[in-house]
Amino acid sequence: MKQADPRTARVVIVGASAGGTSAAEALRARGHEGPIILIGSEQHAPYDRPPLSKQVLGSAPVDSATLALRGKDHLRDLGIEERYGVTADDLDLARRRVELSDGTAAEFDRLIIATGVAARKLPHAEGLAGVHTLRTIDDALKLRSALTEASRVVVIGGGFLGTEVAAAAAGQGAGVTIASSSRTLLQSAVGELIGQQVTDLHRGNRVRVRAGSEGRVRTLQSRGGRVSGVTFVSGAPEPADLVVVCIGSEPAVDWLRFSGLAVEDGVQCASDCSAAEGVYAVGDVATWHNPRFNMSMRVEHRTNATEQALHVAERIMAGDRTPYAPVPYFWSDQYDLKLQAHGYLRGHDEVHVAEGDLTSRRLIALYRRGPALTGVLAVGAAKALRQWRSRIESGMNWDDAIGLT
Repeated sequence: MKQADPRTARVVIVGASAGGTSAAEALRARGHEGPIILIGSEQHAPYDRPPLSKQVLGSAPVDSATLALRGKDHLRDLGIEERYGVTADDLDLARRRVELSDGTAAEFDRLIIATGVAARKLPHAEGLAGVHTLRTIDDALKLRSALTEASRVVVIGGGFLGTEVAAAAAGQGAGVTIASSSRTLLQSAVGELIGQQVTDLHRGNRVRVRAGSEGRVRTLQSRGGRVSGVTFVSGAPEPADLVVVCIGSEPAVDWLRFSGLAVEDGVQCASDCSAAEGVYAVGDVATWHNPRFNMSMRVEHRTNATEQALHVAERIMAGDRTPYAPVPYFWSDQYDLKLQAHGYLRGHDEVHVAEGDLTSRRLIALYRRGPALTGVLAVGAAKALRQWRSRIESGMNWDDAIGLT
């Protein structure tokens, strides 16, 4: 297939959050002169998502304008066609076109898939008042309003989203219970050792934590079409007038099921983030082989979406297959503490606490996978965090890393 000149190629970007918006801007910054069409399923112009579980659920007034990624006319001034409130229904690779929910189609020379993820839901909670998920700004504003009148909140899920929502709800004065089937909060993300410290942090802020077998949910109770409580496998019920379901997410790939692309756990990409000739994926929806860690990964964090978008824009303009090999970064606000991490912490073989703990408000924890230092998590240690990041980037051996502690 003859490829169009990258400077004038028609680029369609499906997904108008941080990844999609950054890709569009980066293409223009690198000299792209052809049409760029940015398609978003929400009616809102692109906005920032991390604040949804942080600022939006707090006491300060926040709306879509406050969270906007760019000024009102910014993308238009770059000559980018914005199409919001329309979803992608199908991808026809052979004809190079995306079928849209309004009956039209968007033809492309290059395609960037940035559709992100969708919140998982409890199957028996459909249509039940008082049950919320959190993915969009509309979700966040509804939840914020509901929290002002809630007295008993149950958060189902002990990952980053669940713990941040629980902290915000506790800050609003509600009685909060957080339920996790893992032995500790954040266990799958940061490991049991640090997860126990996070669990203790929440308990110290008057949040009840049901973990392990005690935290496995059987069903929701209801009265008059509204949630009234949560029943657990252990048999012990928990009353609730508000339930927030934070049980993970699923890559938004349903529209790609019959496209010919591999879409198991997201769009499967090569090291350069390409999924097919002229087709790329960025952000939460993309699974790619990261050669720095010699493993496939899918990273659901804001900074990765932006960095991956910049990489793909460069690949489109340069026409090469340079691998995307970042040291991922994420952060999480837990009450008045900010947890920050560089590297890849999941699936680690060992955790070593080099300094402190959450109680002392200073923590440095190192993560090993195989013989290498692969991650660092820190609180209140910005300078040390930067130093450890550079060591991860250099591929430092674990024994050498431990020798520095």
